[in-house]
Amino acid sequence: MRKTRGFSLIELLIVVAIILVIAAIAIPNLLRSRMQANQSAAAATLRNIHNSQAVYSTNFGAAVGFANTLQKLGPGTPCDQTHACLVDNVLGCAAEPCLKSGYQYYLTSTAGSEPFFDYAGTATPFSWANSGAQNYCAFDDGTVRQQVNPAGKLAAAVTRPGCADPTGYVAIGN
Repeated sequence: MRKTRGFSLIELLIVVAIILVIAAIAIPNLLRSRMQANQSAAAATLRNIHNSQAVYSTNFGAAVGFANTLQKLGPGTPCDQTHACLVDNVLGCAAEPCLKSGYQYYLTSTAGSEPFFDYAGTATPFSWANSGAQNYCAFDDGTVRQQVNPAGKLAAAVTRPGCADPTGYVAIGN
């Protein structure tokens, strides 16, 4: 008799079953890790927006104040008050919300025209419970805050008074 080489159907099914069990354990952890990374990136991006706002205000003076849109912080040729080249083209998009790392970003001001003496930045997940499960905001005091009881993604930007309200948003560790 000749010896046959190879695997039997039972052996292949056992290997496939083991791979599926490992995948069932690993994939939820991978997705959870990606979501937490997106949330950390959102908080870091709001800190970056605050730093960019400080530079913008310093460069263009009290007559202008802060930028009231992300596009004003974004790239342009030349770099000027309408395109300050302080954030990348993804975050400094032409139409808000700007999508970056699974989050949507907004920038608002309570003033209707220049000078803009305040601003509020908002980060909300693009896909709730997939790309993130937390809403964030920050305003001109530089503190990043997270929503106390997040229930879903936000449909619009959080205003400065809304972000400053301690019943709605609390500071996260810097």
